[in-house]
Amino acid sequence: MSKTYTTVSGDTWDLISYKVFGNETYMDKIIKLNTKYINTIVFKAGVTINLPDKINTTNDNLPPWKK
Repeated sequence: MSKTYTTVSGDTWDLISYKVFGNETYMDKIIKLNTKYINTIVFKAGVTINLPDKINTTNDNLPPWKK
């Protein structure tokens, strides 16, 4: 069963990512699972958003000496 999140009024993609995963940078993964809302900037309350089951939390953008 996939995970979902139900929006509250004022949620944005980055805020949802932060609330669920503790980091805004995963919003692109959430958007890819919810393309019918791709043009939504600010959500109204009660929209069900699909979430990825697993997020790779390693930061691939770090230089090798910081990994």
